Amino acid sequence: MAELMRIYEENPNPREISKAVNVLKRGGLIIYPTDTVYGLGCDITNVKALERVAKIKQVKLEKSNFSFVCHDLSNLSDYVKQIDTSTFKILKRALPGPYTFILPGSKNLPNPFKKRKTVGIRVPKNNIALEIVKQLGNPIISTSIRDEDSILEYTTDPELILEKWDNLVDLVIDGGYGDNHASTIIDLSQGKPVVVREGKGSLEIL
Repeated sequence: MAELMRIYEENPNPREISKAVNVLKRGGLIIYPTDTVYGLGCDITNVKALERVAKIKQVKLEKSNFSFVCHDLSNLSDYVKQIDTSTFKILKRALPGPYTFILPGSKNLPNPFKKRKTVGIRVPKNNIALEIVKQLGNPIISTSIRDEDSILEYTTDPELILEKWDNLVDLVIDGGYGDNHASTIIDLSQGKPVVVREGKGSLEIL
């Protein structure tokens, strides 16, 4: 049974953030708000938790395209090969914001992702997600929670999310109603920006 915990995005309560971080440290799965849709996540250093996420999403972990949610650009060098100035300028302009950037992965990627040539990086403009990652000390995985509803692609109501995901995750963070527009995905791994999916983020940053 998952717990539902209300956290206010404007001023997240540090004690509640700590509680979410402890769930992650124990290998738990959380559903949390971002600046786009609600995400399903776990600690990227916990292989068992990663496997649980992959099983829920019905993908092989090694072939999954989960994004890494980082607190800021300072720990990018842990997971990404050295990037050029123009790429860095785009990242600086866009982040934090509703974008996923595909960048060339480094040799330091966690074990399940070692064979990846690229990695998706997110720095969402959402204080709850950013504080969790900051307190945890390393990124968390982000994968959108989709809805089977033919009209709404993403569930935006935290209480409905809890109903649906109650037996699959350990904690649902209620950060208010979510958006149902996913992030804009931009591939910067080849140098020249390629828009993979146009979502919430404006393309004026390019």
